[in-house]
Amino acid sequence: MAKSINYGQLMHKALRSLIAEVLAQVARDGLPGAHHFFITFDTTHPGVDMAASLRERYPGEMTVVLQNQFEDLAVMKDRFSVTLSFGSVPHPIVIPFAAIRTFADPSVNFGLKFDAHETAAGTAKDEPTEPPPRDPAPVKPAGDGEVVSLDKFRKH
Repeated sequence: MAKSINYGQLMHKALRSLIAEVLAQVARDGLPGAHHFFITFDTTHPGVDMAASLRERYPGEMTVVLQNQFEDLAVMKDRFSVTLSFGSVPHPIVIPFAAIRTFADPSVNFGLKFDAHETAAGTAKDEPTEPPPRDPAPVKPAGDGEVVSLDKFRKH
C-alpha cells in the first residue's frame, strides 16, 4: 500500500492521455482549422525510434511541428508515430507519450510542460525537478497564453 497519493504523477498521466486523444482525433479526422502542434520530446527516452542522422543532430531533445506536412500519424496506447520531412527526406519517428516534455497548440494558446528526470534505474519518472538543459528554446504558445507547469500544484 502506498504511503501517499502521487497527484503530480496522476496529473501527468491524465494530461498525456489528453495528448493521446487529441492526436488520435487528428489521425482520424485531420487537423481542424488553424490548429497545429509543437511537440518537444526527449530523444534519449526508451522507446523513441528515429533515424540515426536525426538522433545525432538532436542528441537530447527535439521539437517537431505537426501542421501542414506530416504523414502516417498513428496513435497507440503508450506512443505515437508520424512521418515528417527533413530536407525533403521523409523520416518516420516513434515517440512514447512519456518522452514528451512540451505540447503546445499556438492556435488556441494552449500548452503543457512536463518535467522529467532519469532515475538510478534508468527509467523516466515524473517528479519535480529543475528543468533540464535544453537544446532548442522552450515552446511557448503565441499570444497571451501560458504553458501550464504542474510544479505550482505540487506539495513541496
